[in-house]
Amino acid sequence: MSGSLRPNHAAELLLHLQRRQDFNHRAVESSGLSPQLAILRTWQSQRLATTHADLLASRRYGPACRFFLDDVYAPQDFSQRNTDIRRMHDFLMRFLPASVLHTLTQTIVLNELTEDLDARLLQALVEPLGMTDTITPQDYARAYRICDNYDQRQQQIDMIVEIGGGIERLARIPFIGWTLRRARGPALRGGWYELQGFLERGYAAFKHMGRAEAFLQTIHSREMQILDQIFAAAPHPFRV
Repeated sequence: MSGSLRPNHAAELLLHLQRRQDFNHRAVESSGLSPQLAILRTWQSQRLATTHADLLASRRYGPACRFFLDDVYAPQDFSQRNTDIRRMHDFLMRFLPASVLHTLTQTIVLNELTEDLDARLLQALVEPLGMTDTITPQDYARAYRICDNYDQRQQQIDMIVEIGGGIERLARIPFIGWTLRRARGPALRGGWYELQGFLERGYAAFKHMGRAEAFLQTIHSREMQILDQIFAAAPHPFRV
């Protein structure tokens, strides 16, 4: 299926969801984040909140910034939601055009890339650097250089901006908001509450913001500056 979202696409999807309220949801067993991974992700979330404090405080950009901090980089176990995204993506392919699904596809790729990068970074922090219950900016930067994966880190930053642009475009498509609202009941009854909440929060944040170009360019510029400073072994790599 190709093209843009049309009313018949949304209606077909909702009809199927209403008929299949228990749509094959599978609970994921998880023991949560390991203590060390929780420390890493807490540090990362706090660093991002500091770097982008002005965006976070902005009436226009704050909800979108909070969405990234709470739904992408929070120190939480997103195993259930990430599994739901992958499974719902395969289901939606039967009802929605490829252009609409592209952002969801990229979200899956970013989730997998981020999990891999975090695992490798944590290994560098723990083994060569001896991390216990705290992380210093210096050790974090050193661990980045030990991992030596500049290209993948750049890809991660680029994908965040690409996904943000995709969410903005989706928020401007007629019927997206209506479809999310109408899908809420069937989705929640079927157990897809984590995914439904993720989609609703992302939509609401970017709908509120409107055009996202300046917001995303600011994030990209700052994060690339920090990445370059880390790999250049700058004395204060997180200053922007």
